[in-house]
Amino acid sequence: MQAINDYVVILPIKEEPKNVGGFLITESINKDIRYFKAKIISVGNLTQGLEKDKIIYYDKHAGHSISFDGNWYSVIRQRDIVLVE
Repeated sequence: MQAINDYVVILPIKEEPKNVGGFLITESINKDIRYFKAKIISVGNLTQGLEKDKIIYYDKHAGHSISFDGNWYSVIRQRDIVLVE
């Protein structure tokens, strides 16, 4: 699977519940967080500064999901990425 143009194929990373001060922080509590974490699977030929396997943060309202080889991926545009680790 290869992204084209300014598209990026990502694999969203589910955050594990965290224990903070005796409170269990779950995904449902994080619903107000605007940016999600993901791993880059493929980058299009017009993207800049992105590489496969890098971890990014992206706007949770961006893109759409796609099923490929039994896995669910998201396809977003480079402009929806706000941070690269």
